[in-house]
Amino acid sequence: MQSLTYTLVVNGSVYGSQSARCAYLFAQALIESGHKLVSVFFYQDGVLNASNLTLPANDEFDLVAAWQALHREHSVKLDCCIAASLRRGIVGEEEMTQHELAASNLASGFEQAGLGSLAEALLTQDRVVQF
Repeated sequence: MQSLTYTLVVNGSVYGSQSARCAYLFAQALIESGHKLVSVFFYQDGVLNASNLTLPANDEFDLVAAWQALHREHSVKLDCCIAASLRRGIVGEEEMTQHELAASNLASGFEQAGLGSLAEALLTQDRVVQF
């Protein structure tokens, strides 16, 4: 079997839809099958996966922590569309300073990026799968 490179595009919120969880399970399956997951691009409501203010109940799966573990353990880039993030209140340190806000809430391991990073993935990965 040939190993392929992948980028996933997640449009669904961290909770409230199944798309983000399905994307995470797909990511795990890719890695277990010997493929390389290069990056995950969070777009539209998918940027809510990057909030460090998400607090699931004790008996619920912590999807934000799961994405962070995927980043740490497999060097997967976690890119969030900056425009979609700012519209939804997901703010990194740089934007906090630039807009003179009181706090940031971008979870560690996630980075804010423009659509150029998604375009690059479309050109350089073997497969791009959207959830």
